[in-house]
Amino acid sequence: MDDLKFGKRNKRGDFSPSTPLQVAPIIVWPPRPLKLLAWLPHYILPWNALFMGFAAVIWFYLTPSKESLQTLHWTWIAFILLRNAALVFLFYGALELRLYIRRAQGNRFKFNGLFPADKKSDVFMFKSQNIDNILRSFGTGVPIWTAYEVGMLYAWAHGFGPWTTFEAHPWALIALLAIIPLFHEAHFFCIHRLIHTPFLYKWVHSVHHNSVNPSPWSSLSMHPVEHLLYWSDILIHLVLPSHPLLMLYHLQVTGTGAVVGHIGFDKIEAGEAAMDSHAYAHYLHHKYFEVNYSDGMVPFDQWFGTWHDGSAEGEARMEARFQRTRAKANAKVNNANSTTGR
Repeated sequence: MDDLKFGKRNKRGDFSPSTPLQVAPIIVWPPRPLKLLAWLPHYILPWNALFMGFAAVIWFYLTPSKESLQTLHWTWIAFILLRNAALVFLFYGALELRLYIRRAQGNRFKFNGLFPADKKSDVFMFKSQNIDNILRSFGTGVPIWTAYEVGMLYAWAHGFGPWTTFEAHPWALIALLAIIPLFHEAHFFCIHRLIHTPFLYKWVHSVHHNSVNPSPWSSLSMHPVEHLLYWSDILIHLVLPSHPLLMLYHLQVTGTGAVVGHIGFDKIEAGEAAMDSHAYAHYLHHKYFEVNYSDGMVPFDQWFGTWHDGSAEGEARMEARFQRTRAKANAKVNNANSTTGR
């Protein structure tokens, strides 16, 4: 497939799509109902439908009985840990194998034309981005994910929280199902801005940003403190009426879904067709650090002036903002020096 029909490549071989990113037509004024209806299939397909499918299989076939969950026993906790690890290994691993090991589509549609495995770096354990990312993902990422899941299932089994059933409150649960990805993104924006404050960035979030050229294994490569914050959005199910199936779906959106922003390719080829990855917004965050704290479903970045749509105009807005930030920092230094007489 000729990716240059869909974008352009610079001298370094980096691909960028020709169509600027757009925020979702959800929270807009005036309302755009027709545009919203046209956008809804992109909200559902392919990723959220896939994550709901994962959650359904897990709930109906791979979750211990309610009676078992009422006692914190190592056997079912270990089972959930291994189940989550297997899911991440198979799903992330399949994308990594096809796109980064076999390189089935070369660097067509690849935002950064280079492959992480081709460059060693001292910022990673064993100078390998992949090894470092894998160790962090399975060392603390999956265990902390599992700890949240175990706690929520234990709470459900004991009736802690406003749990309900689809028979009792079908419309409330359907509404919650619809907004879970939106809530996840809103929560992610908030904690993401928090961990970009200087202290937390230096000691926590910089671990994730070591992967400037992310691949699927980068998705859950975080500091343990960031893992704890990242999955805390799941606690909403102890506040709003919910069902374990929706809680598991939420975990899939947060956990398995972390791969969406780290695929590193604009499209995934499938024969003569190609599927949009929806990865560009978060790739730009990894590239520029101070833009796109969320992916555009909730327009916080637009409201706070940190949205980068990938266009030349977006680049100019970002550079202007950086210049203003540098000017303010320099002014503070000059004022401090004049006060001390230096």
